[in-house]
Amino acid sequence: MNILITGCNGQLGNEMQLLEKENSQHTFFNTDVAELDITNQLAVADYIDRNRIDCVVNCAAYTAVDKAEDNKELCTTLNTLAPAYLAAAVAKRGGSMVQISTDYVFDGTHHTPYLESDSPAPNSVYGSTKLAGELGATKLCKNVMIIRTAWLYSTFGNNFVKTMIRLGRERTELGVIFDQIGTPTYAADLAKVIMTAVNKGIVPGVYHFSNEGVISWYDFTKAIHRIAGITTCKVKPLHTAEYPTPAKRPAYSVLDKTKIKETYDIEIPYWEESLERCVSLLESGK
Repeated sequence: MNILITGCNGQLGNEMQLLEKENSQHTFFNTDVAELDITNQLAVADYIDRNRIDCVVNCAAYTAVDKAEDNKELCTTLNTLAPAYLAAAVAKRGGSMVQISTDYVFDGTHHTPYLESDSPAPNSVYGSTKLAGELGATKLCKNVMIIRTAWLYSTFGNNFVKTMIRLGRERTELGVIFDQIGTPTYAADLAKVIMTAVNKGIVPGVYHFSNEGVISWYDFTKAIHRIAGITTCKVKPLHTAEYPTPAKRPAYSVLDKTKIKETYDIEIPYWEESLERCVSLLESGK
């Protein structure tokens, strides 16, 4: 297949590129804004038609959650309109699409893991635009796989894991939220699942994916420091109210992964195992 990867300079896009050598039966077109402006409908249609794209993996998004509250137009363009443009263009070729979404489509009021069938109720601009992106892509292309994920990190770009390692070595004390509960996702694990789905054949629908387990941001930070060997920084638990942000975060956003595990016959690593792999790569400088 000819596979278009958008957002190739981001965390997930970079992890997808690492898998391409192992999947040499396909031809990959890795793009970011310099190669393809996915907010330009005509450019998207031309690129997909000219390169005979069979599958789109849309890793591009506006992910600055707090800034999104004041940049609704740009956030909507990237998270809602662009997926629709990609979906419409690949649908004309009878192709398929993987659209990455987020746990922020939920309001976080559950106390048990969210199922794909649970009603979304976003309470932020970011969550609302991502949900609209899901709906638009699904409406315009019948072969769309929506993957909602959460707490993404990797060795690439800026993310929570890298920030906590840096701050842990710079400071003697840190305050981290303890009353927001979810599950981290190592982007390398998500990339492998996407490639598995592409190779086995896209089964349209909404899916949830994160690593296994449940944790708070506070406990996640403690684990990051322990694995990275940081002992000189005291981590204090904070209530969400003590650390106000422009965008409201879900208090509980654990995702049930049963559907994706059964559909594609996969096992998902425990969050701490994946964190250890990532930190080891960061520490080795690879």
